Formats: sequence, structure tokens, C-alpha cells
Amino acid sequence: MQFGDFYYPIPANEPVLSYAPGSTEKKKLKEVLAELKSQTIDVPMYIGAEEVRTDKKVAIHPPHERNHVLGYFSAGEAKHVTKAINAALKAKDKWANMSWENRANIFLKAADLIAAKYRPYINGTTMLGQSKNCYQAEIDSACELIDFLRFNVHFLSDIYRQQPISSPGVNNRLEYRPLEGFVFALTPFNFTAIGGNLPTSAAMCGNVVIWKCANTQVYSAQMFMRILKEAGLPDGVINFVFIDGPTIGDIVFNHPDFAGIHFTGSTGVFNKMWETIGKNMGMYKSYPRIVGETGGKDFVIAHKSADPDVVVAALARGAFEYQGQKCSAASRAYIPPTWQLK
Repeated sequence: MQFGDFYYPIPANEPVLSYAPGSTEKKKLKEVLAELKSQTIDVPMYIGAEEVRTDKKVAIHPPHERNHVLGYFSAGEAKHVTKAINAALKAKDKWANMSWENRANIFLKAADLIAAKYRPYINGTTMLGQSKNCYQAEIDSACELIDFLRFNVHFLSDIYRQQPISSPGVNNRLEYRPLEGFVFALTPFNFTAIGGNLPTSAAMCGNVVIWKCANTQVYSAQMFMRILKEAGLPDGVINFVFIDGPTIGDIVFNHPDFAGIHFTGSTGVFNKMWETIGKNMGMYKSYPRIVGETGGKDFVIAHKSADPDVVVAALARGAFEYQGQKCSAASRAYIPPTWQLK
């Protein structure tokens, strides 16, 4: 019998390294960038315990250096979707029955690996694969991804501790369990952290996952998948595949065990998926959970006490760093009417 009550206190945000001239982190990052560029990797799909490679190889190029080849990934087809679903469902019971603290420890270990051993590698693959500078990579692929993993463990432990009120003579107890099937994680090109968060947050709750990242994020995503495996993620819990959207969507959304989707991307794609799921409700074993983040308008409100020059610099960075290709990019500004801007 287990008597321990495992609770994970709120963590501190991962410190952002400066990469200042002469710093240890800058020196190590430059070494890793050179190492990564000297290799041509062969990226497989991870389905169950297998590393699946196909004859259809897709080249990975840095967007800022199109003539350079970082490696190739194996594009899959319909049969690989079915294989990934079967592998996920096979792993489902054992993963769902694993104790919460042992599930949590895997993701906390992954966070520790990114914070130290793999920090320059997750940043380096993001810089080369998605054309981010070292600062943008650091706040995304290192710090935000680490924070997702650690804070998700904390908040999920909070959820597990929430119990219903009991009346006199009655002791009510609520048990939490994963969904009745598999979760589909569909992730975007622009944030390595989102690519890591969408499949792992579902898996952390005991779910099994089919993960398809954007083709333009494969280079950093495969690094994160390797980190998860090193951290002890069991085979089949997250199945990592490279299959075109219409093919994977047709199979996933028409499968009776489809239990949910975790998505970040365009509003049009999300609306289409929602429509398809709605039309297929009669075939599912349970009601799928639909979670999506799409386009929006981010705003900045400048207080009248703020320094106008500082606000202008912050707005320029907020709107145009990483070419504005971020859901957090500033696109509206509310400025005090008394300011006289040059």
C-alpha cells in the first residue's frame, strides 16, 4: 500500500542566460553549432519501440542557409499513422497505471537534461532549424520548455489533490484517469517549447499521444524526442511521426479511439478539424476533448509614467523580433495621448 502524498511545489522560472561575449554558455553554444553543422543526421519516426525510416527522405535546411543540409527525415504514409495509433493503444494501460510520481519524474528529468547537458543542443537545433538568434532560442527552446515541464508537473499535482467536499459520515474521493483512447498533438514551426508542450502535457496526465510537428520544426523536435527517451519515457507513450496533414487527419479523425486533440496553428485549420470531429461524433467511443490555440491580436498598453524611448524600443522588439512570427508578437499599441513621439 502507498502512503506517500507526492506534491510538487511551484518551481522557479528557469534563468535566462545572457550569452555575453566571453561567457561560458556562448563558447559552448558556438562549439555545438559547429558540431551540428558538421553532421548530416538521419531522423526516424518513433513508433512504439521502433525507429522507423522510409525511402522518402526530406531534406532539412536552415531557413537562412538554404544550400546547407542539416539532415533528412523519413516521411511516412497512411500505414504509419495506423501503426502509431496501434502502438499508442498498446502502451496505454501500462502508462495509465504508472504511479503519478513516476510519470512526473520522467518529465522533471527531461527538464533537468535540457537545463544542463542538452541546453546548447536544444538551442542550437532551434537556431539552425528555425532561424532563431541565441536569445530567441534561449527564451523558447530552453527556458520556456523547461518551465512548461516543471510547472505542468506542479499544476497537475495540484489538480490531483483537489477532492470533493465530504458530508458527515461520508468520505468522498475523486480519482483522475486519462482519456479513453489516444490524443493527437499537432504542433507549429515557430516555438520549440510549444512543440514539446503539446504532446507532453497530455502524456503527463496518463494519455498516449500521436505527435506530428511541422516539417519546418523537425530538427529541434527530434532533439527533444531524444531527450524524452533518455529521461525514461516508455515506448509508445508519445509516437513521433512525419506524415502530411490530410493523410494523418483522415485516419485520426475517423478512428473510434480518437480521444482528443492538442493544437497550435492557423484558425482555418482548427475550424476545419473541429467541423470534422463534430460530424464524426457518432463513431467515437467517447467525447473528444478539443484544445487549440490559433491567431490573435496581442496588445501593449503604455502607462503615462513610462519612458517613451523605452516603450518604442520594447514595441519594436515585441513586434519584429523573429520577424514577428510568434503568437506573442505585439500588433497593437495603446499610447498615452499626451506623448509627443518623434
